[in-house]
Amino acid sequence: MLLLGCAGLYAQDNDMILNRPYADTKKMHFGFSVGMNFQNLAITNNGLITNEHEEWYADVSAHSPGFSVNVLADYRIAEHFNLRISPGLYFGNKVVHFLNHRGNSEWQDQSRYSQSQNIKSTYIVVPIDLKMSAKRFHNIRPYFTGGVMYTQDLAKDRSEQFKLKNNDVMLTVGMGCDFYMPFFKLCPEVKFCFGLKNLLDRNRPDLEDEQDKLKFTNSVNKIKSDMVVVTFFFE
Repeated sequence: MLLLGCAGLYAQDNDMILNRPYADTKKMHFGFSVGMNFQNLAITNNGLITNEHEEWYADVSAHSPGFSVNVLADYRIAEHFNLRISPGLYFGNKVVHFLNHRGNSEWQDQSRYSQSQNIKSTYIVVPIDLKMSAKRFHNIRPYFTGGVMYTQDLAKDRSEQFKLKNNDVMLTVGMGCDFYMPFFKLCPEVKFCFGLKNLLDRNRPDLEDEQDKLKFTNSVNKIKSDMVVVTFFFE
């Protein structure tokens, strides 16, 4: 059985039909992608104790899946390097949980012990990546990416506990694999994105009459965004 298996692999190795053999020689090509994103907020709390002897901490305990769609332009720099730009839209949300560490879960007024905020986002994204590809092996070709991504949040501001700034710059690293199909390339990819800016907006004139919500902003030093993006490119 082992000899037969090796013989079959040898036959496959020699008889494999190459799909789209000249796909990687084009100086420029285009495509599109669909996928999912998992957004998160890295929150740095400062342990502030309010005048009411409350000590609030904020955290995003779970990732909520969102939807992503992009268009792609790919420019071939060299045999193993491509420059890629893929503007698109990311739809998603983050659920922030607030807990008063000096509170009691048995209090009748639970808002003094725990609260939550659902932050919905509609991002316009402009990722610019350098794609570093391995040598093609039959109809597959693994690769790594690294780059930057600009994001602009179109969601409307609301008078809630946190208010986030609308734009950010993120560093990105990713990996994927090109699968050469008869009529196109299918490229599943996973990308990790790390925000560089402090997104917490401390300018809250909207809370002048709601000081009870301002304590959440004052209890945090900084908020940074990060996300994981799973994408399927069709090229």
